Amino acid sequence: MNIDIHDIICYPIITERSTELRERMNKVLFIVNPYANKIQIKRAVEELLKVKVEKVNVTNVEGKKKKLGKFEGVKPGKKKAIVTLKKGEKLEIFEGA
Repeated sequence: MNIDIHDIICYPIITERSTELRERMNKVLFIVNPYANKIQIKRAVEELLKVKVEKVNVTNVEGKKKKLGKFEGVKPGKKKAIVTLKKGEKLEIFEGA
């Protein structure tokens, strides 16, 4: 499946845990297109954010079960990418915020 490079990265995950990973281990977390693979994610990050990527880890997060009265449903799942940047690389979008 051929995905446009702008449709691969949906949005960054900004939590306390992701901030600590970024500062200590130079890793950045993103929610990505569920059909994208590691190679496509690496190319998208390098081209769109202008940084060098060392490696990409990917995990599929299942949707949570939710109840409303007697009705039960499932929220949609997501695909999460943990991108390790090469030494000396930093993302400018997170600096100074």
